[in-house]
Formats: sequence, structure tokens, C-alpha cells
Amino acid sequence: MWVIGTYHNIYRVGSILQDLGYWILNDIVWIKSNPMPNFRGVRFTNAHETLLWAQKERGASYTFHHHAMRSLKEELQMRSDWHLPVCTGRERLKVRGEKAHSTQKPEALLYRVILSSSNPGDVVLDPFFGTGTTGAVAKRLQRHWIGLEQDAGYVRLARRRLEAVRPLPLEEGDLAAPEPRRAQRIPFGSLIELGLLEPGTRLYLGEEGKAQARVLADGSLRWRDTRGSIHQVAQAVRGTPSNGWEFWFFDDPQDGVRKSIQSLRESARRLLSAPPPSSPG
Repeated sequence: MWVIGTYHNIYRVGSILQDLGYWILNDIVWIKSNPMPNFRGVRFTNAHETLLWAQKERGASYTFHHHAMRSLKEELQMRSDWHLPVCTGRERLKVRGEKAHSTQKPEALLYRVILSSSNPGDVVLDPFFGTGTTGAVAKRLQRHWIGLEQDAGYVRLARRRLEAVRPLPLEEGDLAAPEPRRAQRIPFGSLIELGLLEPGTRLYLGEEGKAQARVLADGSLRWRDTRGSIHQVAQAVRGTPSNGWEFWFFDDPQDGVRKSIQSLRESARRLLSAPPPSSPG
């Protein structure tokens, strides 16, 4: 569950959630890069809103696409302070030149919320639908949605808006955020057993090949006088704990291009998950 509010109400909402038994996973501060100024100058300009992300039971499982959030931030872990502009320009709905909804949220804000905590085909519920921002983003990301709204004017605007939205033209695998921790584990030795890598192949640490190691028949590597797993040898070369899958490269004999051994691991996963050939009838 996600809720959003300003200082007027978010503390009461948070207290009620906890009284109902919800466990708050994060509070996110949406820092507005272009907030509405306080024209009278009698208080600080309200330049942020707070989002609470909560679940019903502490310790229960929940959906969080950590790697999708890292990708949005160019492989940096996304923090709990989100710097995003308020809804302006073509995205802002207007009626006779005036704002249709005084607190219309930017789609970028809902994009992070929905991408981080749901999967394609899930149902997203917004009980305060307004002009349909949640539904528009959910539809783009190929999620189903349910919106509740009591203002008939907002309902008409939301319907017109949603009719114009087209889901992103992506396959389900391109919409689902990758989660390496949930992927099938592949021992490096499986690459040899499956014929994807030959013993004696030279591996290069980094694409530039600052160090070279040989693949041995048992799936270990030899570098100088060091023999061990892809992780142990990478650590010996780099002098720091290392995930060997991320550092070793090989020259593909098919096209001569130097590639990460990660590509071989994905090939192994496809081979191991392929359905068995059907027997002749």
C-alpha cells in the first residue's frame, strides 16, 4: 500500500495505518524541483510531499523491484528522496484554461511507485482517482487498474485521458524488472559441461583485459600461481571481494567479439529451462 500527503494530513494517516496493524517499509520524500511559492511569505514554501509505503503484516513478503530502481538511477541504489517536478506543461489537464485538478500528480511519480512494487498483469487500486494519473501509468506499464472517484467532472476527464493512453509496446519480459537473486543459479562449471566454454579458453579481467586466466577442465581458473573459482581468482587479481560473473570476459569464437561471461550464463539458463523434445508419435 502507498499513501501520499502533505504535512496537513500525512502524520495522521501514518498513525492510523500503524493503529490498523500496517508496517511502514519506507517513507519517501517527494522533493518538488518547481514548487508553488508561498506568495504571502508568512511560512516556508511547501516544497515536498511524503509518501508512505506499508504492508499489512511485518515480515510478510512483498514486491520490490530493487534492480529496476537501480537502473533508473544508472546503477545507483535509489534513495528515499525523489527530486521530481510538479505536474506542468502538456501533462497538466486544463478546463477553459484553468487547472482541472489542483493537486494532479506527475506521471513520473506514479511511474516509480508502480514499477517498483507491482508486476505486469497486477491490479492497481486507487481509491482517490482524481483525473486518472494512476490509471494512465498503470495502463502504460500493462497493469490492470481500478479507480474510485466521486467527482463526476474528474471522472469524465479521467475517462477521456485513459482512452488516449496506449500500453508500452513491450513484451512481458521487457516490462518485468529483472531480479538476479531470483534467477536460476548456474555454476560456472555448467558452461563447460554444456559445451558453451572449452577448457583452455582464455578469460580476461575486464573488457580491456588487464589480467588473463585459463579455464581448467573442472571449472576453476588459473592465473599465475593462483587456482580457484571465478570469484576467488577475480579477488586475487583485484585485491577485493569480487563477483567473478561481473568481471570476466571471453573472445567469442563465433564473431571474435569480446563478451562478458554473463551472456554464457543466460545461454545456460535457456538451455536448462527448455522443454524436452517431444517423442515421435
